[in-house]
Amino acid sequence: MKAGFPYEKENSRIFGSLRRPIARASFWSKKFQRFIDFTLIIDTGADYTLFPHSKALDLGINLTKDCREFKTIGIGGKEMVFLLPEIRMRLGAAERIIPVGFLKQDNIPPLLGRYKCLDTFSVLFASFYTTFSA
Repeated sequence: MKAGFPYEKENSRIFGSLRRPIARASFWSKKFQRFIDFTLIIDTGADYTLFPHSKALDLGINLTKDCREFKTIGIGGKEMVFLLPEIRMRLGAAERIIPVGFLKQDNIPPLLGRYKCLDTFSVLFASFYTTFSA
């Protein structure tokens, strides 16, 4: 299995324009009983995949009943995270069961992290294009 995605151009107050490595992955929604597509920034520094608060609603996740709450420390400081231990994810033709964290806020983009996700693929970043091989 191979899947590839071009970097996404984005405006930066510091650098003017830059490109970020992204992936398009689908996650199982209990609410809609189907996979829903998301665009995520590929973040090799993120321990696990992380979503803003509002995405829990789309996925039919009850943060207080389905998740474990804990504090985490990152580049933005201390945050409360609701960790869902397992959700089905598809990236290309590959399917994985991964943990996903949800923040209490919506001011971050979805991040595709390492644990049980990026760590399970060979990932190549080259010429503003990311290739996943399983």
